Amino acid sequence: MTLKTTPSQRIGLYPGTFDPITKGHIDIIRRAVKLFDVLIIGVAINEDKGPLFSLAERVAMVEAEMAHIECAAIIRVVPMDGLLMKFAEDHGAQCIVRGLRAVADFEYEFQMVAMNQKLNSEIETVFFMAAPHYQAIASRLVKEICRLGGEVKDFVPADVKTALLEKLRAK
Repeated sequence: MTLKTTPSQRIGLYPGTFDPITKGHIDIIRRAVKLFDVLIIGVAINEDKGPLFSLAERVAMVEAEMAHIECAAIIRVVPMDGLLMKFAEDHGAQCIVRGLRAVADFEYEFQMVAMNQKLNSEIETVFFMAAPHYQAIASRLVKEICRLGGEVKDFVPADVKTALLEKLRAK
């Protein structure tokens, strides 16, 4: 589904697997909506990562969390498949939003920006440094901590914690 926008709108795209969405992701979104008229949250299918949650479950979790964000921007949660730059073009995004936690993130993202610029030099990438108290949060670590019986309330919203516990109990 392509989002209908006007030519003057600033449209950003924040792509990710969001398996599950974390407080770090939400922090980046809260900050990014200040820059855009429309922020598209692209929830990647990415079966290569072997997500714990289905695409529909991840989209629903992200939508539920976006309902708590008060902002002037329009936030759209859209399933995303295929090439990032093609998705960005199809949705009129002028900018890709990425979060950085550590040097390892920077090295990977640096390569991605170079490749994306070759594909479409008109679409910029904006990086947000993770807030210090969210720098260690990664979805894969949150899942592992939860799987091993650790407490994850500082890393994910309460509803996401509940969904994680239910999903892991069902496995």
